[in-house]
Amino acid sequence: MPSRTSERAPLRATAADALKIVIVGGLGVGKTTMVGAVSEIRPLSTEEVMTEAGAGIDDTRRVRGKTTTTVAFDFGRITLTESKVLYLFGAPGQQRFWYVWDQLFSGSLGAVVLVDTRRLQDSWYSIDRLEHHRMPFVVAVNRFTEGPGVAAVRDALSLPPSVPLVDCDARLRHSCKDVLVTLLRHLTTWYAPAQETLS
Repeated sequence: MPSRTSERAPLRATAADALKIVIVGGLGVGKTTMVGAVSEIRPLSTEEVMTEAGAGIDDTRRVRGKTTTTVAFDFGRITLTESKVLYLFGAPGQQRFWYVWDQLFSGSLGAVVLVDTRRLQDSWYSIDRLEHHRMPFVVAVNRFTEGPGVAAVRDALSLPPSVPLVDCDARLRHSCKDVLVTLLRHLTTWYAPAQETLS
């Protein structure tokens, strides 16, 4: 993946294949941060200031200090090769916006489930929906603070060995890049049987 050289890097004329990835997870786990850290362009963000209208609807007790929230989705782009471009869509975390997820899943090759070890239960819906859609995914543990190791996280989320689980820091581009590389490798394995059937 090339480094970000311009806030307005133009899409190459040779780009012919678009790949779509969705980043999901609970409220305040770092989805917007991840898209912003790894995108080669200035990301499209639908972050809005949280108001009293969300009081009693959005549970912000465990994300103290959070003042904005995604109300539609975040969007970023990464050029993989001369012809392949990866589009990133960060899904909203609040339950009242979960209806958007099915639209974001449409046409997606796979997903990243971003989790915070302080709120692992917030990841259950994400994993459930992806399994329902039979969409391949990886789980990335955003290390805001010290927490349980990956083995304990795997047990807590009841993840099978076939689902990759990695540590990351959503603020750091190289760390987010490693998560996406893990996902792309997982997708290669996931879709290989279908390709063999077609050949």
